[in-house]
Amino acid sequence: MNKPGYQVFRQKIVFTTLLISFVPLALLGYTLYYGFARAFFQRVEQDLVSRVATCSQSLDLFLEERKVILSAIAQSGTLAFYREPVHLRALFETINAQTGGGLVDIGVINNQGDHLAYVGPYNLEGLNYRDQVWFNLVMVKGIYVSDVYMGFRQIPHFVIAVKASDPAGDWVLRATIDPEIFARLVTTAQTGRTGDAFIINRQGVYQSRPRFHKKEILTICEIDPARFGAGTTMVKNMEKPDHGVVYAGRWINKNNWLFIVRQDLDENIPSLSGISPQEIAMFFIAALAIVLTTVVTTGMSVNKLQERERQLKELNAQLIQADKMAALGKMAAGVAHEINNPLGIIAAKAGWMRDLLEDEAFRNSENFKEYDQALEKIEEHVERAAKVTHNMLGFARSMEPVMERVDVNQVLKKTLEFLDYHAGINDIRIETRFDESIPEIMSDQSQLQQVFLNILNNAVDAIERQGTITVETLAKTDTLVIHITDTGRGIPETLKKKIFDPFFTTKAVNKGTGLGLSITYTIVERLGGTIQVESGQGRGTCFTVVLPLTVSKKTIA
Repeated sequence: MNKPGYQVFRQKIVFTTLLISFVPLALLGYTLYYGFARAFFQRVEQDLVSRVATCSQSLDLFLEERKVILSAIAQSGTLAFYREPVHLRALFETINAQTGGGLVDIGVINNQGDHLAYVGPYNLEGLNYRDQVWFNLVMVKGIYVSDVYMGFRQIPHFVIAVKASDPAGDWVLRATIDPEIFARLVTTAQTGRTGDAFIINRQGVYQSRPRFHKKEILTICEIDPARFGAGTTMVKNMEKPDHGVVYAGRWINKNNWLFIVRQDLDENIPSLSGISPQEIAMFFIAALAIVLTTVVTTGMSVNKLQERERQLKELNAQLIQADKMAALGKMAAGVAHEINNPLGIIAAKAGWMRDLLEDEAFRNSENFKEYDQALEKIEEHVERAAKVTHNMLGFARSMEPVMERVDVNQVLKKTLEFLDYHAGINDIRIETRFDESIPEIMSDQSQLQQVFLNILNNAVDAIERQGTITVETLAKTDTLVIHITDTGRGIPETLKKKIFDPFFTTKAVNKGTGLGLSITYTIVERLGGTIQVESGQGRGTCFTVVLPLTVSKKTIA
């Protein structure tokens, strides 16, 4: 799994763990909260029903009491008696004294609608009520409580009117109810900051002033009276399961008026706004602790898993590399054996020819010098081929390097001589930056030359034409560093890990065996050094060979 894959894996574990941690808590909190809310709503509804019932009975009692008093007075007196201002005022004061107030005025009206006598703050005596709705209804029903209306006084009010009869004819005793006293009875059902209580008629017109919404008496209420039936009816206007408004209503005044109590549930149900800052802080600290613990433990677990996978990959890579090297070693041993046999014969014959040249007959030959030079070339190349087979056998068994004092700069100079011609015809420039102060090291000159030659050949192949190869040496505290840099096409990131594998090559078919860098890697490792590569597509390549200045026990073992 790559790094982005582990990142996604870590995020999934953290998300799943937090989900498992918080979802049950949220569900439990939801269940408890809404269970409590339902119980609380039921209690609020019961309280509303109780208040509506109690207050509606008080309002009905208030109206009935005044209707009974007015009816009794009308039936016990005569029109002639009550049309006298003195008698009518005495009656008005007596009623208010006995009932604790409640009347604004009182008047006597004949069957023609003429206002014959009046006691009160308005100038209504002499007016005719024949066209008033309430007058016609009381003449038919005998007793009537009107809706709120403006009337001659142009002020919202309502009246209680009672019809009486005597020898002079039918007449009406009418009283106007004090709106302040009646409003106090209505508002006794209000509770809290958002509670409201008011009365509307069957047409939905306000008969008392509501507490909120800037509504006035005689304006239309937004509540449909048809939604309220017999007894106390609950009407809910819920925006959410735990937010909204509840209306409780009950018909009064012989079902002509609807008494409504409104309650905002948001005020009653406990909410998060009531939680103290300390409780909120504790909640967030606990949640943060859960998140941090989850993230840290998940990170530790994933890091361990990632480390184990990395170790496993390294172990697998080592096993694969060991298998490859074992196979290559067997092949190299076979090839080296097949080459060593003819090389031995050639070397033996060269020795025999050397012995013949020692004979005086050959020494006096005019071609002796040419024979001697040809024989030296044969012996030189036989020796070189023997060293190559020696390197190949190194893959089959742990070969001891031929340790000697080596001047790395000189080895590089000799190696570059092999490439001068090939680089020149391809317009490839070779730059050297040798540190002439570097010391000689104990190493195998032939194997080092093989290492440098393999790297330089790859550099030439990578450039193909027109480029630069830079060779640099420098000494550090206990190591010698060689940088070989080219301006070629570079190595893709996906292939960098494979370049030291046996038989791996990016060259065309029949252009390379894929053994050069694998042999190079093995030689450098056996000499106690390391080799690294830095490259990128289109950026060229730099091979860095690091050799020890001192010979380790591992190298000479």
